[in-house]
Amino acid sequence: MKTTTIRLYSLDYGNVKTYFAAALFILGNLVLPQLCHLIPQGGLTLLPIYFFTLIAAYKYGWKVGLLTAVFSPVLNHLLFGMPLAGVLPAILFKSVLLAVVAGYAANRFKRISIPVLALVVLAYQFIGTLGEWAMVGDLALAFQDFRIGIPGMRLQILGGYLFIKYLVYK
Repeated sequence: MKTTTIRLYSLDYGNVKTYFAAALFILGNLVLPQLCHLIPQGGLTLLPIYFFTLIAAYKYGWKVGLLTAVFSPVLNHLLFGMPLAGVLPAILFKSVLLAVVAGYAANRFKRISIPVLALVVLAYQFIGTLGEWAMVGDLALAFQDFRIGIPGMRLQILGGYLFIKYLVYK
């Protein structure tokens, strides 16, 4: 199992780099879902709204991740009508949870590896599913990401690993 040590940051809200980094990741979270929605069921299957949130929080800390986590779904909803208003609270919950879990894991492990990212994705999805179940009261609906979003979780793990290791690492 290959593990790569990388330079991780923990940017503060008083640092202009925090907002610049968050803006870039938010932009990524605006473009990627639009591309995925060109594929039938692409949004539900590939879970694109979480991709750059994972990278932002893991590489630049939970504060950049939190900005990305909150503004990405809200701006997508306001600009494109997706996610729908009815699912926006659950997506915001999972997105914020992802930012916190990814930021914590990066700080705790101080390296990037596929098993660590898998743990991050499974943790936010599992806890997020419980939270969504509490919000909507429908267990089958809450487990939707586990039923049809496995390709998206794989994309987050493998794509996130490659993105952090090869693109953000430079």
